[in-house]
Amino acid sequence: MLALPFPNIIEPMKASKVIFLVLSILTLLLPGCSSLAASSANSSDQFSTIENKGSDTIVNLALAWAEEYQKINPNVRISVTGGGSGTGIAALINGTVDIANASRRMKTEEKENAITNGSYPVEFVIARDAIAIIVNLENPVNDLTFQQISDIYSGQINNWQELGGDNRPIVRLSRETNSGTHVYFLEQVIRLGEKDNKTLFSPDTLLLPSSEGIGAEIRQNPNAIGYDGLGYVTEDMKVIGVAALDSKEYVLPSPATVNSGKYPIARNLYMYTNGTPTGTIADYLDWILSEQAQRIVTELGFVPILD
Repeated sequence: MLALPFPNIIEPMKASKVIFLVLSILTLLLPGCSSLAASSANSSDQFSTIENKGSDTIVNLALAWAEEYQKINPNVRISVTGGGSGTGIAALINGTVDIANASRRMKTEEKENAITNGSYPVEFVIARDAIAIIVNLENPVNDLTFQQISDIYSGQINNWQELGGDNRPIVRLSRETNSGTHVYFLEQVIRLGEKDNKTLFSPDTLLLPSSEGIGAEIRQNPNAIGYDGLGYVTEDMKVIGVAALDSKEYVLPSPATVNSGKYPIARNLYMYTNGTPTGTIADYLDWILSEQAQRIVTELGFVPILD
């Protein structure tokens, strides 16, 4: 038999009174315990999390949006990662993200895979972008036609002298194949937007994992040519004027030339959700399309969709 902690007090009591005393003490303590548990549960419920992954072109814009939105709505946590449009779309298909960022539209087979996997992608155009053709500041070439750019990247033109530049070999830079910018550039520039055109990147094209990587190589290599989203272009690289296939006018990329349709290498930027968004995700996307969020688009060198 267990020894009671206070024998001099409890021993004279009857068993029923002891039981009553213990139950009374427990009754006083339990509300406090349950209150702590409820408090703990409520603290874990007060935050909503949005997983956002995909295009490296969009990643800096998505990070800026997330930071600003969390200031306005401190109970929302937004996790943003890059990896390329293909990575974000694959994550949406697999059900591991709430929002996939893409610098190209989803392909038919991707949509079919998503539906097979129980996902139903809904598309949102969240900004526009120009793809700038960039070279080293020392390169004397200022302008290229659409056809010349295609010929450079397909390996038909291999020396800058053929384009009025110095007698130097052309070093071709591209994003990796998982990049939406890579896919867009292949289909719309190298293949000239022709559906039956099967032209490929020249085999000696250097594939780099990020926009920053292309910029770094351009700055240090006078022979290099690359392409990048306008938001990643800096003053220490030269932007090439581009003439469309049916034009002799060389146009530099800018929000004005994108919106006017004069600059020929421009595209929409996308976010995809699994089905029509609701709740926190819907609120966030509504805010992205607002004037306040679209001002950030302009600040980072992209083209707002409100213009």
